[in-house]
Order: sequence, then C-alpha cells, then structure tokens
Amino acid sequence: MKKIEEYFFRILMAFATFIIVLGLFAIFFSILRRGIPALSWEILSQTPKGGFYFGKEGGILNAIIGSLYLAVGATLVSLVISLPVALYMNVFLFKRKKLVNTIRFFLDLLWGVPSIVYGAFGFSLMVYFGIKTSLLAGIIVVTLFIMPIMVRAMDEALKSVPSGLLEASLALGATESETAFRIFLKQSSSGIVTAILLSFGRAIGDAASVLFTTGFTDHIPNSIFQPAATLPLSIFFQLSSPIQEVKNRAYAAAVVLTIMILIISLLSRYLSRKFYKNRIK
Repeated sequence: MKKIEEYFFRILMAFATFIIVLGLFAIFFSILRRGIPALSWEILSQTPKGGFYFGKEGGILNAIIGSLYLAVGATLVSLVISLPVALYMNVFLFKRKKLVNTIRFFLDLLWGVPSIVYGAFGFSLMVYFGIKTSLLAGIIVVTLFIMPIMVRAMDEALKSVPSGLLEASLALGATESETAFRIFLKQSSSGIVTAILLSFGRAIGDAASVLFTTGFTDHIPNSIFQPAATLPLSIFFQLSSPIQEVKNRAYAAAVVLTIMILIISLLSRYLSRKFYKNRIK
C-alpha cells in the first residue's frame, strides 16, 4: 500500500512539474516568436517619434530607462528600510518570538495584497495632496509594494543563521548591533543579495502599481518630478492598439523585459553562490 501511495504521488509531482515547465516554455515561445522579428537597433536605441503608436518610427528607449530608474530607486529605498527591520527582528527581538511572528504575519498579509491596490492607494494620496504623476510617486508606491517582499526574504535568510552564533557573540562581549552587522549580515549575505535582486525583479516587472502614479511619456525623465514610461506600461498600451505593427513592438518590449528578468535571475544565483563561501561553517 505504501509503495502504491508513493508511486501515485511521484507521478503526481512529475505531472505538476511537467505542466509548470510546459507553461513556462509556452510563454517564452509565444513572446520570442512574435517579439524577436520586431526587435531592431532602432527599437532599442530611440525614443518614440511622432506617430509611434500608429506604426511609425521610434523605439522604447524611454521605457527601458524609465523602468531602470524606477526599479533601482525603489529597490535602494526599500533596502535602506528593509535591512534594519530584518536585522532588528532576528537579533534585537530574538527572544520575543510572539512579537516577531506577529510582524511576520502582517508582512505576509502585505505581501499578498495585489499591486493594483498599492497603486490605488498611492493615487488616492496623490489626489488628496494634489501631487501629479511622476517618477518620485512611482518610486514611493513601488517601494511600499516590494518592501514586505524584501523584508520577508531577508528574514528567511537571517533565520538560517545558527542561534549559537548570536549567543557566542554576545557572550564574548559584542553588542547586538555589532552582532547584527558583523556576523548575521555576513552569514546571510547570499540570501540578502537574492532578496534584493528578487525585489528588483518584482519592481521592474510590475505594471499595476505604477499605472496611476508614474504616468507615461515619450521622453526620458530629467527629474524625479517628471512622468516616466516603463516597459510593462509600454507593453500594455501597445497591445491595446488595433495596428499589428504596434502590437509587434509590444512583443519586442516583452522580449526586452523577459531578458532583463532572466539576467537578474542568473545574477542572483551567481552572487548567492559567491557570497555563500563567506559563511562560517
């Protein structure tokens, strides 16, 4: 009976894995089949010209630069807030398990909130304070969106540090701050790098949270108070066009975004393995 049960679940897991892999390849194939023929140096190196959304000349350089501005800005701001929070939970509140679990519960709730809700919240604040759509507004909203993700990912990395290191460090006379930044930070550096890149990937690929806050423009912003285009919104607006050439450009933008996410994933794995060597074994 146990062998039959094991065999059944092994087949079930293999089938589920096959479905996931098949879906992933189907998405990649669909994007690459339509996007690669539309890719060109003009698309990558130029901003939209007059009549771009009617199939005329121009490119998506404004969306590429805008996405990088937005994702880098939101990731840096989130890092400044998330890292101290994660360290505080695992070092300073180490013995207060109920409080830490409560914080984790609320962070998990925030992680599960759809990004469009963050966008609606940011838009409501903008209307209340009379703020116009801008890169700054987008960075603030995306920071709120990815911060629970970054804190929880860092928290899971810090939880893997043996509690004996904390006790040994304090016993040797180190302060909690020294323990946090000199031992815990070094021990979990691979996981923290992964958390940062994971959050960056979510920031650069999200459309809903910036739909009402960042705005859209054909130009590269020179200030954080100006609107900015992003690749997800560029894809969204171009796919809604009835002109086939414009739709093909949307798939070209999707290929660029997919490649950027793929690079982030590969970089995350490489850096995680590199920093893992610094752990105390």
